[in-house]
Amino acid sequence: MPEAPSPYTNGVARDQLRAFVERIERLEEEKKAIADDIKGVYSEAKGCGFDTKALRRVIALRKLDPDERAEQEAILDTYLVALGMMPEHG
Repeated sequence: MPEAPSPYTNGVARDQLRAFVERIERLEEEKKAIADDIKGVYSEAKGCGFDTKALRRVIALRKLDPDERAEQEAILDTYLVALGMMPEHG
């Protein structure tokens, strides 16, 4: 009588590993679909006359907490002043 294949290969649970791989693949497909949707929204905004670079920057800034955003803006201002691209503040 032939021996049933082991559910383990070199200590790895095949079914569990396969399940993880399949879940990740499904999520990657969903991620691509969402990325395509986001791209479409940016295209729609551009069609309405909005600057997509500025829109992307707004989205990035909204992800930051207020303190982190203020810190980044202060650093940017410091660099711009140092390069003569912005007048010094008071």
